[in-house]
Amino acid sequence: MPKKVLSSRPQKLRLYVAGHAPNSILAIANLKLICETHLPTDHELEIVDLLEDPRRALADGIVVTPTLLRLHPLPVRKVIGNLSDASQVLLALGR
Repeated sequence: MPKKVLSSRPQKLRLYVAGHAPNSILAIANLKLICETHLPTDHELEIVDLLEDPRRALADGIVVTPTLLRLHPLPVRKVIGNLSDASQVLLALGR
């Protein structure tokens, strides 16, 4: 039986938010807590504010904020919302 090969690269996460909207602020706080608690050395996090850089949303097909993308490892996974349910976020991230 072949062994599952784990990548040595960390998970690459990108969170799309809309300025200082309440759900955006909450999503940032929730994601930072999830990362500190469950992925302390195994993640790269990029936060993209669509009010400052709206073209980024087009490239990734983002229509709603907040939206979290796990870009690495493949396949890309998407979580929409304020990320308040840590167990659901971790499940979506494959953890």
